[in-house]
Amino acid sequence: MEVIFLLIAISLILASTFLYLFFKAMKDGQFDDNYTPSIRILFDNTSKKSKKDQPSKPDSYE
Repeated sequence: MEVIFLLIAISLILASTFLYLFFKAMKDGQFDDNYTPSIRILFDNTSKKSKKDQPSKPDSYE
């Protein structure tokens, strides 16, 4: 029974440490994406036309 209390205490300390480090990293801006907005203009974002908007092709060339 004493082992369970010890493991719970260790897991709470470990979880609170990871939570503290996560919030510290968020505050420092580690997860900010500064690269993607600068290259977003390079990608083509035009929507594709549906099949009924495209001109039909003839089945045979007679």
